[in-house]
Amino acid sequence: MPPSAHPRRPAAVVIGASATGLFAAAALAEFADVTIVERDQLPDGPELRRGVPQARHAHLVWSGGVKAFNELLPGVVDDAVDRGARLIPFMGAGVSRAPNEVWFRRFLSNHHTMLLCSRPLLDQVLRDHALAQDHVTVLQNTTVESLDGDAFRITGVHVRTGDHTRTLTADLVVDASGRGSQTPKWLQDLGLAPATERRVDAGLAYATRLYRAPGTTADISFPLINVQANPAKAPGQGGVILPIENGQWIVTLAGTRGGEPTNDPDRFIDFALGLGDPVIGELLKNAEPLGDVATTRSTANHRRYYEKAEHWPNGFVVLGDAIASYNPVYGHGLTVAAQCALAVRDVLRSTPLTASGTAQRMQRAAARPVAGAWDLAVGQDAFYPGATDTPPTAVERCLAKFVDRAVETGASNPRAMAALLDVMSLEKPATRLFSWDMIRPMLFGPKKPPLQGPPVTEAERKATLS
Repeated sequence: MPPSAHPRRPAAVVIGASATGLFAAAALAEFADVTIVERDQLPDGPELRRGVPQARHAHLVWSGGVKAFNELLPGVVDDAVDRGARLIPFMGAGVSRAPNEVWFRRFLSNHHTMLLCSRPLLDQVLRDHALAQDHVTVLQNTTVESLDGDAFRITGVHVRTGDHTRTLTADLVVDASGRGSQTPKWLQDLGLAPATERRVDAGLAYATRLYRAPGTTADISFPLINVQANPAKAPGQGGVILPIENGQWIVTLAGTRGGEPTNDPDRFIDFALGLGDPVIGELLKNAEPLGDVATTRSTANHRRYYEKAEHWPNGFVVLGDAIASYNPVYGHGLTVAAQCALAVRDVLRSTPLTASGTAQRMQRAAARPVAGAWDLAVGQDAFYPGATDTPPTAVERCLAKFVDRAVETGASNPRAMAALLDVMSLEKPATRLFSWDMIRPMLFGPKKPPLQGPPVTEAERKATLS
């Protein structure tokens, strides 16, 4: 058989075995031989690792992410649930207060779900599925030091393993290295103009502690508890109780400048009791802490507009947090990571990976899910004092008022709630808020009066005591 009957598969290098990197590898394996380059030694089980510094804090996956996970790695969500994760109906199994201090009713008449588990468990399940794909391999304890190529085409990466350096040749290089991405420097080294950037930093600090689920709450479907900070009342303070695997709760508290939580374990519950509603602190009174308090301040929204670059090199794409990182309180990072990978896959199903201009098409496609999450996060955080050098415009202020009205409407109307969750879960664009499902009840009034407090049932409260 002539050699041309077996054309060479393209080669792709993915920088980082982050969630973004694993999703990218899964998407690319359909078209190329993929090598993931990871600077850490990956753990054998669901363990914390240096490359995921926020792994101790609460993470969740909205239904837009659940759908994207399953499209990229069929069966991965069911596997996570089999290992202890929870797939809950949201809002039915969620008690949530919006930033404008409106409590959502626990409507059951929508399809939206949310995946809850610890980040180490989720990462382990993703690794098991992504690395089991044909055409995917991983190089561990290896650092990418620079790109190989020029301003017109990237042809690989220069890597170091211990004291040994070498070049990995590739038809496509994907930067999935997260917040610490070196792409701005690498592009500058190639003589390319820097991308436009924007940073919106609400000054939010996180403090997280792991608890044994109190009473008999581990034996029931205890709800997610979420009290979001209010930008109109700085400092904004909030928190979340995330019931996870192994009969445990992850409790993350947050506060903006002047109202930050500390790592003092003796002040943890007092901070929770001092939120706009004390429900989190009340539910923790009989919970046993399992370790110290972990803190972080790496919560700024930071976006690089690579899709707007006048010139973009062939053979190079940036995905996930390396494009934009978000205030983690909104829980969109994992969903966007998966949706970016799907955007890449969709482009490659119609355009050859090695064709000129394909990388730029993929970069622009990946910007769409990034933009949706960015607008949601910045639409809230830009209103905190000192968050940005550029104050919100008149249009942004009007949109923020409209979103507040949409939240109030959705809190009391199931059809409006479904429209709101379509947007919050990144299933549909923000234009869904202008649909008749939202506008009708907004104009003619809610079916039910607003709740006066958190909709935690008496049975759920008793379960924390028994």
